[in-house]
Amino acid sequence: MSSTLSPTDFDSLEIQGQYSDINNRWDLPDTDWDNDSSSARLFERSRIKALADEREAVQKKTFTKWVNSHLARVTCRVGDLYSDLRDGRNLLRLLEVLSGETLPKPTKGRMRIHCLENVDKALQFLKEQKVHLENMGSHDIVDGNHRLTLGLVWTIILRFQIQDISVETEDNKEKKSAKDALLLWCQMKTAGYPNVNVHNFTTSWRDGLAFNAIVHKHRPDLLDFESLKKCNAHYNLQNAFNLAEKELGLTKLLDPEDVNVDQPDEKSIITYVATYYHYFSKMKALAVEGKRIGKVLDHAMEAERLVEKYESLASELLQWIEQTIVTLNDRQLANSLSGVQNQLQSFNSYRTVEKPPKFTEKGNLEVLLFTVQSKLRANNQKVYTPREGRLISDINKAWERLEKAEHERELALRTELIRQEKLEQLAARFDRKAAMRETWLSENQRLVSQDNFGLELAAVEAAVRKHEAIETDIVAYSGRVQAVDAVAAELAAERYHDIKRIAARQHNVARLWGFLRQMVAARRERLLVNLELQKVFQDLLYLMDWMEEMKGRLQSPDLGKHLAGVEDLLQLHELVEADIAVQAERVRAVSASALRFRDPGTEYKPCDPQLVSERVATLERSYEALCELAAARRARLEESRRLWRFLWEVGEAEAWVREQQHLLASAESGRDLTGVLRLLNKHTALRGEMSGRLGPLKLTLEQGQQLVAEGHPGAGQAAARAAELQAQWERLEALAEERAQRLAQAASLYQFQADANDMEAWLVDALRLVSSPELGHDEFSTQALARQHRALEEEIRGHRPTLDALKEQSSALPPALGRAPEVQGRVPALERHYEELQARAGERARALEAALALYTMLSEAGACGLWVEEKEQWLNGLTLPERLEDLEVVQQRFETLEPEMNALAARITAVNDIAEQLLKANPPSKDSIVNTQKQLNHRWQQFRSLADGKKAALTSALSIQNYHLECTETQAWMREKTKVIESTQGLGNDLAGVLALQRKLAGTERDLEAISARVGELNREANALAAGHPAQAPAIKARLGEVQAGWEDLRATMRRREESLGEARRLQDFLRSLDDFQAWLGRTQTAVASEEGPATLPEAEALLAQHAGLRGEVERAQGEYSRLRALGEEVTRDQADPQCLFLRQRLEALGTGWEELGRMWESRQGRLAQAHGFQGFLRDARQAEGVLSSQEYVLSHTEMPGTLQAADATIKKLEDFMSTMDANGERIRGLLEAGRQLVSEGNIHAEKIREKADSIATRGMTRAMTMPPVSPVGAEGPVVLRSKDGREREREKRFSFFKKNK
Repeated sequence: MSSTLSPTDFDSLEIQGQYSDINNRWDLPDTDWDNDSSSARLFERSRIKALADEREAVQKKTFTKWVNSHLARVTCRVGDLYSDLRDGRNLLRLLEVLSGETLPKPTKGRMRIHCLENVDKALQFLKEQKVHLENMGSHDIVDGNHRLTLGLVWTIILRFQIQDISVETEDNKEKKSAKDALLLWCQMKTAGYPNVNVHNFTTSWRDGLAFNAIVHKHRPDLLDFESLKKCNAHYNLQNAFNLAEKELGLTKLLDPEDVNVDQPDEKSIITYVATYYHYFSKMKALAVEGKRIGKVLDHAMEAERLVEKYESLASELLQWIEQTIVTLNDRQLANSLSGVQNQLQSFNSYRTVEKPPKFTEKGNLEVLLFTVQSKLRANNQKVYTPREGRLISDINKAWERLEKAEHERELALRTELIRQEKLEQLAARFDRKAAMRETWLSENQRLVSQDNFGLELAAVEAAVRKHEAIETDIVAYSGRVQAVDAVAAELAAERYHDIKRIAARQHNVARLWGFLRQMVAARRERLLVNLELQKVFQDLLYLMDWMEEMKGRLQSPDLGKHLAGVEDLLQLHELVEADIAVQAERVRAVSASALRFRDPGTEYKPCDPQLVSERVATLERSYEALCELAAARRARLEESRRLWRFLWEVGEAEAWVREQQHLLASAESGRDLTGVLRLLNKHTALRGEMSGRLGPLKLTLEQGQQLVAEGHPGAGQAAARAAELQAQWERLEALAEERAQRLAQAASLYQFQADANDMEAWLVDALRLVSSPELGHDEFSTQALARQHRALEEEIRGHRPTLDALKEQSSALPPALGRAPEVQGRVPALERHYEELQARAGERARALEAALALYTMLSEAGACGLWVEEKEQWLNGLTLPERLEDLEVVQQRFETLEPEMNALAARITAVNDIAEQLLKANPPSKDSIVNTQKQLNHRWQQFRSLADGKKAALTSALSIQNYHLECTETQAWMREKTKVIESTQGLGNDLAGVLALQRKLAGTERDLEAISARVGELNREANALAAGHPAQAPAIKARLGEVQAGWEDLRATMRRREESLGEARRLQDFLRSLDDFQAWLGRTQTAVASEEGPATLPEAEALLAQHAGLRGEVERAQGEYSRLRALGEEVTRDQADPQCLFLRQRLEALGTGWEELGRMWESRQGRLAQAHGFQGFLRDARQAEGVLSSQEYVLSHTEMPGTLQAADATIKKLEDFMSTMDANGERIRGLLEAGRQLVSEGNIHAEKIREKADSIATRGMTRAMTMPPVSPVGAEGPVVLRSKDGREREREKRFSFFKKNK
């Protein structure tokens, strides 16, 4: 594939090729150097190495400074170019600064994979910029490869600093770029300077004159070139570098000693000279740009002056317009006719004097703007456009707003003039109306001040009607008064200038109007009081007449001749009482209304108060006498009603009793069970009705006894009727009891007969079912019959309790009924039928089971035979293929066949079991069963033999194919390992070579052991296959010989390589041991650094034991650590190459990690010990809380005894409890002391320990306070509570230690 390469790409390829040549010379095998032992070759080797190191150091310093000069823009820098670019972060920042583009964000993390990813992003970006990278990958940069790191930085410099340089020759015939262009530029700038001849980027710059010539060419003011001497190269270089850094701001990438050598580094000088080129090129561009700017300044100044003038005039005109608009929009006009006329005259003066000059100024502004824009167009400048708000259109719009405001001002003045003229006319009309209203109001006040009402109700009512006419006239006149108020309000709303006079006169009219309305209201109140008094006197007369009438009706002697008559009289009396009650409210209302007129607090009294009091007293006495007469009349009527009600209830009860006695005397007991049950229900209803009537009957008899006891006038009649009713009721109860016994006996007999008939009918149906010869024609029909028969058997067992109940019913019948023909002998007959039914049911169940087993066996045998036939056809048609893949497919089918065969074997076993059971019963189809069994077993054995033979053939073919496959894989494996061993021939015996050897031979020895085991397995497998397959034995042995020959070649190659390694073997073992030990150290540090904390005491103990085990493992590794340190120091002693330095750093890191492991172990040991103490404290605390909870429960459920024995028992229990509590108190004190010790030792869980200890101490104090103090029982009495002081001392003693611990 071909692609287009830029000059920079060619330079990059050239530089990378040079680096590759140098390193390839160092990568020659040691034998190539050892073969030529001449001193010249050794000197050349050392010289080349020294020059390469010197050049690499100069390039590293120069490139580092160049990178920092660009990273300074993002406040970042690198210290070591090799190490600081390994993570890729600084590389991405550098490319972002150089390219000005945004690159992908670097991946977070310090692992190797993260560094590789970041470097890949940078390299991918360079490839997108068409930068060719030869033999360079991200792992080279991450590994810190000096050669390729410098090559990468040089490639970046070529791409972003040198590739864009392009210079034309003096005759403009050729244009050069990149490195050639830079050289041409240097030659052009230094041409004519003595002793300066730039023809390369190495020796031409050693004396420093070329650097000074370039600076002098562009800035002759900075140095005197004539004073410089070619012989003083160090001074010349130092002078040029210092001037460039201080005066030009160019980073000092080189030092004089880097250039003043025999062969300066070309890349470093190119990098530094490129900074000169970019700086002076930019300076030249800035100078050219400045000249262009100066040409337009004069024209711009003139245009700017005119613009400023326009802006000033436009601002002044707009300001005048805005101020004038504000003045014209002022609507604070004069509030009088003369003032408005003066303002109108001033407005006319503005329009004729002030406005015309401003209009002329507006036209001049338009001319000025046109002039400015014409000059700018003539000078090829941007046409001036006034800013928003200063445009001619803006000025015109402002002038239009001025004219609009002017027009609105004129309209407002003329409107206000008309309004003032109307207000003057309205004020004159108000004065006329106010004078008329004042005269009318004065006359009406004189009219309503007179009182002439009369002394009769009719006269007072006439005065009221006259007063209402006056009020109507006054109300009608209110509209005229409101008209005056409306005119005044209109004048006030229009802000009339003499509104104070108008308001004063309006107030006077309103005052006269209000006074007149007050006088009218007062006269109406007095008139209504007189009217109300006359109505009260009339109501008093009406009530007195009604009371006299009621007294005559209440004194009547009629008390009724029967109950209905008495009820009617009581209803009439209730109406009279209701009427009296209604009139009571009226009497009270009339009295209250009359008494108001004698109230001394009332100023106006229409009559004498004494007259009112006398009339009210007479009314109240008459009403009280009427109420007494009504109460006496009600008492006499109630007594009469009691007697007549008793006699009526006795008659009703006697009639019902006689009717029921007639019914109970009937001898009917029913013809069957239904009739008896119907009669029993009727009798039960009758007994319920009797129970319901018994209560009212007793109440009636008690009422009669009460009448007799009270000596009522009808007491004799009441006593006789009550005795007769009691005798009839007792006879009714006796008849009911006899009737109930007869009906119960008849019901028992009929019930027994019905149950026996039902049992007999069911037995007949069941015998018919169990006697059926039907046993089914296949398995499914037989199963259905078996299910039906099981249901019938369950039904038979369910009828056994019914038969037992029939026995009990027959024995419970009365002797007379039990000896009846339809009862005697019925139960034994049912028993015989039931036993016969059970026997036939058992026989049918056995027959159905035998038939079902036979059908099941035949069905299973047929299904098994079909499966065997199908699989025999497949096996007979099976031909074993030769390819391994096809053999594996056949093997999978055999693997699925085996579970099916196992399942079929179980089914055949079940068929044989069923057949054996059937044969034991000697069934009629015995020959068919035997033939079916033999045929099935014979076919199964044949199929088993066929399947086993096919499977053995398949296994044999598979084993041979697998053997050949394993031989092929083993040979490929051995060839691969041979190539790996041979690839290590070019590695040296130094540390770098050993490291490379270790990487390439990692795991080779383990693979050889595995290959050896594989060859042994193949040998045993070949012997077995040859013995089992004699026909193929030669091919099997030949393939085994090929494998063994390859194995011997591999072992010989490995032995030769081990013999050639010598000292490198020992170094390789050391590096492998160092890797293993560092891996173990990392794992152990991870285990020791675990933050896992125990949640229980067993977990804490387990973690402590695990941690102690880690300590033992560390102690065992101490010897290995010491050996590795000693061997490492021996290997790296007096060695200065980078690989030895890296190994020395690994050893230092190993020592640091070993010491850190000891400190981490001690730290975790302390944390685990504290956690163990904390968990132990929690365990003891939970036990203490359980003890306290049980003690609190006992104390809360202790009751004070009430007897001497209970007190003794309670005291004994309490003493035992206190002994236990004291013993537990010692444990709690120990727990609290342990908690204080853990807190004082600074346990990490000190706060939780303190909270738990405080909680336990608080509960202990509470328990001691709630302890019930009881004194022993003495001879004087039972329990005696101690005094208050004694209880307090006892409680203080009990929880003193809790207070102390808390």
